[in-house]
Amino acid sequence: VSTQSTWGFKIQDMEKKPFYEMSTVKALELHYEELKTKHLRELLSDPERNDKMIVEIDNMIFDYTHQIMDARTLVLFEKLLAEAKVHEKIKNMFDGQVVNLSEGRPVMHMALRGSKDKKHYTVGGKDVMKDIHRVLGEVFTFSKKVREGKLLGVTGRQLRNFVAIGIGGSYLSIDFLYEALRHHPECKLASKGMTLRFIPNVDPIDFVRVTEDLNAEETLFIVNSKTFTTAETILNAKTCRNWLIEKISPKMAAVGEMKEKIVKSHMCAVSTAYDKTSEFGIPKENVFDFWDWVGGRYSVWSAIGALPLSLIFGEDVFKQILAGGEYIDDHFLNTKSLEKNIPMLLGVIGFYNTCIQKHESRAILPYSQCLHKFVPHIQQVSMESNGKDVSIEGIPLSQPTGPIVFGEPGTNGQHSFYQLIHQGRKMSCEFIGFVHSLAPIDLIGELVPNHDELMSNFFAQPDALARGITMAELVQADVKPATVRPYKVFEGNRPSLSLLIDSITPFSIGQLLAIYEHRVAVEGFLFGINSWDQMGVELGKKLASDVRNLLGENKEKKDLAGLHFEKLKNATAPTIKLLKRYILKGRKQPFYYFYILQQ
Repeated sequence: VSTQSTWGFKIQDMEKKPFYEMSTVKALELHYEELKTKHLRELLSDPERNDKMIVEIDNMIFDYTHQIMDARTLVLFEKLLAEAKVHEKIKNMFDGQVVNLSEGRPVMHMALRGSKDKKHYTVGGKDVMKDIHRVLGEVFTFSKKVREGKLLGVTGRQLRNFVAIGIGGSYLSIDFLYEALRHHPECKLASKGMTLRFIPNVDPIDFVRVTEDLNAEETLFIVNSKTFTTAETILNAKTCRNWLIEKISPKMAAVGEMKEKIVKSHMCAVSTAYDKTSEFGIPKENVFDFWDWVGGRYSVWSAIGALPLSLIFGEDVFKQILAGGEYIDDHFLNTKSLEKNIPMLLGVIGFYNTCIQKHESRAILPYSQCLHKFVPHIQQVSMESNGKDVSIEGIPLSQPTGPIVFGEPGTNGQHSFYQLIHQGRKMSCEFIGFVHSLAPIDLIGELVPNHDELMSNFFAQPDALARGITMAELVQADVKPATVRPYKVFEGNRPSLSLLIDSITPFSIGQLLAIYEHRVAVEGFLFGINSWDQMGVELGKKLASDVRNLLGENKEKKDLAGLHFEKLKNATAPTIKLLKRYILKGRKQPFYYFYILQQ
């Protein structure tokens, strides 16, 4: 590793110091100490400042005027990006260099949304566009045959129910795009009479809820697993395979069909492990490829997302999503002015809020119910990428990196956690809104349409967070009773930013996702960490494997005899005590026993 190229130069040639020791970070800290003496009310009263902090591109406007920033802050941001070599790191990433150092891989999910004739992304000197579009073509051909009824279930019925089996990036990203778009007119028409569902959790209730009202003869399962070894995903896949055979095979016995044909007709996969998918019973023509330079949390642009989304919406919709992502790639790379580069600004402002202002949390607040699965996905993209405590050079970090990301669509969140945002802990807030609604309703006799009611809150909340309200203003307004006035004081001065998009379309949702992906990359480059691995989840997996092996020992017995708890070398005594109770209670008095008695 010590001689491996990281960002186009060798580690031993780099200054091995953490991000918080960069000279520009120290300059920003001093600058913020001066700046925080000014209230956002004062900053927002400067029209020249405000004009510089609003960015408009074709179908969206980005407002970062409600940040505790001035012109000097932007100058320091430029210096910070230069000192952290962010522009070089971005170029190296897009050029296909190895930037995921711990795993020795390039990071090239951007190539997946590159136009066939316009872009030429290379990995290891090889142009990968031909392979990308070959796989896309295979996916679209397969999905079209299914949608047109040319590929049928084993009993001859059309496949209408699509269930994606996968976890993490193989679930969250697809679910976000599906939920965001399923009420778009084109998507609603394309998916008429069909369903798309997900089984991410290994909890068996997840499987039961998803399948309980499905007709197995009309159901196609999609197993998303690069290595076909992810424990939760493969167990769920086996459960689904068993369900298919149990439900369909009795209807096939009269014609002598084989169980293997059920799996072949009702299961497909996105994986690179053809030997394992074949052993499972899925034929090669039903398996679609992707590459190790595609990280799981960015894999929705690959066959992982293309297959379920083109099955439910058709290939044209997915192509529009790709086009939106590609638009932002071009904007990110070609917009040289920091003041006008939306992903770059989001990244450096995020770093500023987290590391300079010390806001540990970030609330993402989409004012659209269509985006109710956006925050769970961005939680993974951000927190799994940038939740690191060691630099890319292997230096332990004494200060935290990425923030806690959470959120909820407006106005739901206002009736949940906005109280804390306004008068409790300080955090950065990010508002996302849309000019047009996918379901406009305007009731006779009401002052405004429903969407205007929603968006009134979108426009009001950033100002409420910034301005606050003083005791003097409450007195002047003669708020009564006077005893309640102290409880109504809002300090304000809470930073936020707003992104207003014209409408929800496959293109704009592709844009939004790419903006946040690039934002996370910029933050990671500033932190000087490897945003592309997730080593922090490995220990828990290992300990879970040890427990699983123990539970598998003599699982038919009703007591603890024969169980080797000493093999759990990393388990604490309290955990062993809980585990013993779980085994004894679970094996002696299973839940279904009480259910049967009640019947």
